[in-house]
Amino acid sequence: MLKKLAKYFRKNHLPVVSCEPHIVPSGDHPISARQITSGAKKVVEQLVSDGYEAYLVGGCVRDLLLGMHPKDYDVATDATPEQVSNLFRRARIIGRRFQIVHVRMGPEIIEVTTFRAQHSSEHNGKDQSRRSSKGMLLRDNIFGSIAEDACRRDFTMNALYYHPQDNSVFDYANGLRDIKQRLIRVIGNAEERYREDPVRMLRAVRFAAKLGFSIEEDSARPIHKQGHLLADIPPARLFDELLKLLMNGHALATFHLLRDFDLLRFLFPATDEALSNDPGYYLPFLEQAMTNTDKRIRANKRVTPAFLLGALLWPAVQEARKKLERDNTSPIYTLQQAAGDVIHRACQRIAIPRRFSMPMREIWELQLRLPRRAGTQAQRLVENPRFRAGYDFLLLREDAGELESGLGDWWTRYQDADEHKRHEMASNLDQPREQRSRRRRRPRKPASSNQTT
Repeated sequence: MLKKLAKYFRKNHLPVVSCEPHIVPSGDHPISARQITSGAKKVVEQLVSDGYEAYLVGGCVRDLLLGMHPKDYDVATDATPEQVSNLFRRARIIGRRFQIVHVRMGPEIIEVTTFRAQHSSEHNGKDQSRRSSKGMLLRDNIFGSIAEDACRRDFTMNALYYHPQDNSVFDYANGLRDIKQRLIRVIGNAEERYREDPVRMLRAVRFAAKLGFSIEEDSARPIHKQGHLLADIPPARLFDELLKLLMNGHALATFHLLRDFDLLRFLFPATDEALSNDPGYYLPFLEQAMTNTDKRIRANKRVTPAFLLGALLWPAVQEARKKLERDNTSPIYTLQQAAGDVIHRACQRIAIPRRFSMPMREIWELQLRLPRRAGTQAQRLVENPRFRAGYDFLLLREDAGELESGLGDWWTRYQDADEHKRHEMASNLDQPREQRSRRRRRPRKPASSNQTT
């Protein structure tokens, strides 16, 4: 897809990073206007017809250049959010940190943003711009020109603007060359840009995993030192970013990069500690969980975040159980106590909704119930709505070596068996001693004699 761009680069000697535009005309890049959805084109056409500048921008342009199908389309314009909202009937302004407009076109939602400008002393109103004491942007509603907007974007590969009406690409930060070299490069000073928004470190990791790119050296170096800044991000926003990281079909690559850049300990500190204590079992377990999730997503199969989050926190649950088991409490109580503690601590960093945390606990508790499969217990477990997830989780544990193989195979055969075979399998099990024990009948006393001598 990038052969046309390679020819363009040979003819044009471009600076490394610049906020001056380089216009790549139609024919020198692989994008065609026919690839753009009708909703995105209509939004751009409407804005232009009303006298505004408007372009497709960011990830959708990058993905089209790489021959990928964009998940959604973003539009950048010089119209303010209020002007955009007034222009489209089905539009609403969202966001506080930076206002954007969601425009609904049929089934599509097009995200429209206003060109942003650089921060300066004249932009000191609380409604326009505000920073924390650590330099993080708390309000970012400063509007400017397209050139200023390009310099405000996070990575060079995302500072690309496409005009569907003349099929031209505007490159303001030499992003085309970085795409060709498969590099992720921060625009400006990386340390300062990460302080402005620490989530950019997670975005760099996500793009590197998704696209198979490398993070440019000057952009990668500060990540190792500034991971602690993620503690300032609201837990709800971190949860949203976590879903983007792990539910995009590249969870395994993302997981390895999070560990390489020492970011996992700021997202899942208890899991990271467990991996440090016992990587022999926990690491294969998590890697297999990521691999299975990636396969299901790429096969367009249903995936719930509860399963993957349950896997990510399982090492922490196991470590917590070990400490509680010293008190000789019952296994189910120990698991429930450990699960509650781990989820409570995890939610202080990442706001896991109850619709995911409750299924996680049910999957964990099934790990104690699945070994008890005699009599009618087996059938009741199969009918449990979380059985399939608990069964898959059990197979993961066996594959990683936590459990001896055999239990998962039994449940596999049980699910495939007919009713008669299921009854036979459940009846012929060698039960654990505590399940085999039965209450003994008290021997009857001999009847007293009523005869007289």
